[in-house]
Amino acid sequence: MKKFSNKWTRAAIPALLLHCGIGTVYCWSLFSAPIQETFTANGMNADMLGWAFSLAIFFLGMSAAFLGNFVEKDIHKASLIATICFAVGVAGTGLAVRLHSMPLILLFYGVIMGIGLGLGYLSPVKTLMLWFKDNKGLATGLAVAGFGAAKMIFSPIIEALINSQGAEKALYILAGVWFIMMFVGHLLLKKPEGWVEKHEKFDFKQFFSRFKIFTDLKFLGVWLIFYINITCGLALISHEKDIYAAIGLSNIAAILCTMTGFFNAAGRLGYSTIGDHLKDRNTIYQIILISELVFTAVALISGAITNEIAIICIALLIVVNLGYGGGFSNLPTLLSDIYGMGKISSIHGIALSAWAMAGLTGNQIADLIVHKTGNYQNILIFTLILYAVAIVINFLLVHGKHAKSEHVHHHDEPVETKTEA
Repeated sequence: MKKFSNKWTRAAIPALLLHCGIGTVYCWSLFSAPIQETFTANGMNADMLGWAFSLAIFFLGMSAAFLGNFVEKDIHKASLIATICFAVGVAGTGLAVRLHSMPLILLFYGVIMGIGLGLGYLSPVKTLMLWFKDNKGLATGLAVAGFGAAKMIFSPIIEALINSQGAEKALYILAGVWFIMMFVGHLLLKKPEGWVEKHEKFDFKQFFSRFKIFTDLKFLGVWLIFYINITCGLALISHEKDIYAAIGLSNIAAILCTMTGFFNAAGRLGYSTIGDHLKDRNTIYQIILISELVFTAVALISGAITNEIAIICIALLIVVNLGYGGGFSNLPTLLSDIYGMGKISSIHGIALSAWAMAGLTGNQIADLIVHKTGNYQNILIFTLILYAVAIVINFLLVHGKHAKSEHVHHHDEPVETKTEA
């Protein structure tokens, strides 16, 4: 069976299965409308429904931040818990729809599924980088491309199921499908033979001491850039259909969203692969941020949304989706370049807390801007300022030669042994 134990069967395929499952969190908008209709038809208030997605992203980031050491110690157990939590969260959301219970929707979709998202997102990343040690960017790009492509793959399936079975039954069916996918990924996932790390026993004080890494200015810079890129991305992507409607393209909005979904996945794979061939992987973030700033400035100056200049609006959303995806795939590899592979799952998990914070601010701030001004064009003022701030942070805190931080210990080389980690 050893001939079947290689980087594709033990890392790439299981990573795609796990990430393609949890990546369907971005299909929430397909469920929210029919769920809201069900609640309204039964005289229930559905004002809190939008928080289900925000909580899911928040618990994704926070579970990754606090459970990174657990993932580091046992990726196999972590991927199993992720599979169970995600499937239970989806199925439980179906039950909540049946009972017309908003608290249960927030619990199952937001909290339980969110924890599954965090563990499932982290589990395959380090394994991929170990198997693809000469092409770490390609490896992480493969994984998170699955996360980005999930919406493109499952959107038509979800719509068909909701139309034929209703939201409740669709959630039950999909919970089963995604459980099988992720469980197969869990069974296949395995670190390379010979890689064993030393793991200290749990220590409460040491657990929280990991967060001292925020005193490292380089890490803080990476965290802030990652947060800004996601916040700006969510501010625009969450209103993508509305923007297409505002420029008179509502009739092909679904096709355009599928197209930008493709670019979201392409950015994850493309930018990370390019990063493998650069001396400083941080250059990718500079390319991403500068391109986003330039296209945002052009759209703002031309009044693209207000004046219905479709080509500029579409170009902007393509560039934002490319950069949004590329920011995710380059994060773990940039962190491994700075801090080494020894504790990368833990450090990557802490960095993903930026995603949690962005999930609570990005689309909410954009909603507030639109609500107060009635103009989607004004979102661009907000994102342009943040992109400019991110570029300044990049050159001040992250740019330059990487030196491994004193805040973490490194076990960069595998220990040759027959014992499984």
